[in-house]
Amino acid sequence: MRMPWMPLALNATPGSRTFSVPVGVRSFVPASSTVDERSLGQLQAFVSSAARLFVISGAGVSTESGIPDYRSEGVGLYARTDRRPMLHAEFVRSAKSRQRYWARNYLGWPQFSSHQPNSAHKALQRWEDKSKLHWLVTQNVDALHSKAGQKRLTELHGCTHRVMCLGCGTISPREALQRRFAALNPDWGAQAGAVAPDGDVFLEDEQVLHFRVPSCKNCGGILKPEVTFFGDTVNKATVQFAYDRLAESDAVLVTGSSLQVYSGYRFLLAASDRKIPVAILNIGPTRADHLAELKVSARCGEVLSIIQFL
Repeated sequence: MRMPWMPLALNATPGSRTFSVPVGVRSFVPASSTVDERSLGQLQAFVSSAARLFVISGAGVSTESGIPDYRSEGVGLYARTDRRPMLHAEFVRSAKSRQRYWARNYLGWPQFSSHQPNSAHKALQRWEDKSKLHWLVTQNVDALHSKAGQKRLTELHGCTHRVMCLGCGTISPREALQRRFAALNPDWGAQAGAVAPDGDVFLEDEQVLHFRVPSCKNCGGILKPEVTFFGDTVNKATVQFAYDRLAESDAVLVTGSSLQVYSGYRFLLAASDRKIPVAILNIGPTRADHLAELKVSARCGEVLSIIQFL
């Protein structure tokens, strides 16, 4: 059943709530208006009326933990640099590309892996505890939902905290690989640049020439983060599992995603086909705005943390 709210953005109005962005993450969070009480009330009513809420989270949830994203206006990686993420085909076919990727990832890993859940992650975990959230599908690969204690969770694009062998399929912890890198490269070092959204840092090609990359201990195969690189496809079983959880749900909430990538957008199309109402909480436009009953343009952490329901 479609809900009677009209799409709207938050505006600075009398009765607005004012929130500040933590100093350490301001460079990664795009500008947004303060939260007006009317919009907050509409979103609270949407969430309260749902008995089995299906949530899709994106990079806009994790920027408030200090992890940059790709597409945010003015502050995303695409806006700040000409750097582009590793493509799946490039990683698989080129040993030099793998060397460059892993050297950058090795340097960036201590900082990237140390990020902690913010108020948005914690709010969604509380919703699960209160049986409000039926299932959470995240497009993020940073493990912050897991760190927050989320159990009803699908990591649609995988997780950087796991490594897989392309030969035998063995999955191992990323921390174990970090120790292998250190053992193989005791004298290697480089001055790192900024950290990218997936955890690697900016290095010049000549800086990685002598970096050594280990192979799978079991079969000698190629090691890759257990994530879906650009140009690859999401595991079909994972997608079907998420579709099944959506079919069990009675409302969809998108948090912090522009839904530009089809792997997430497909679930909004499925929700529309099933006449499941949709609300979107995201700074800036999304690919699915036309499918939403309610659109709120604000930071995820400031809004989700004050949503209350019976």
